[in-house]
Amino acid sequence: MLGRMRVIVRWLLLAAALLLVANLYRGVRIADFETAMFAALVIGLFNALVRPLLVLLTLPITLLTLGLFLFVINAWMFWAASSLLSGFEVAGFWAALLGSVIYSLCGIVIDSAMEQLFRSRRW
Repeated sequence: MLGRMRVIVRWLLLAAALLLVANLYRGVRIADFETAMFAALVIGLFNALVRPLLVLLTLPITLLTLGLFLFVINAWMFWAASSLLSGFEVAGFWAALLGSVIYSLCGIVIDSAMEQLFRSRRW
């Protein structure tokens, strides 16, 4: 039960983070919270299923760029999710890059806060 609640809370917080990205940066637009929930789900699925394969396939260029190519992969995941959903729009590559960086930073904060919350409480 705790695991399911943790996944749902994280999903809702990541959807809110997408709305924050859209409010902070004009290159990203999200219609409403429902669209943000679907977008967070699609981004999560891409990151779980497609990203590991892309990281493996682009390992040589990632090593040559000292890991900076991972930002390009993250931007592509962000842009790909926006291309699948109506109501979630990204203005271009640079918008996807900056949007994915802001979203990733929000994800780090969310994960850290959830770790503290779920560690300190016995539900």
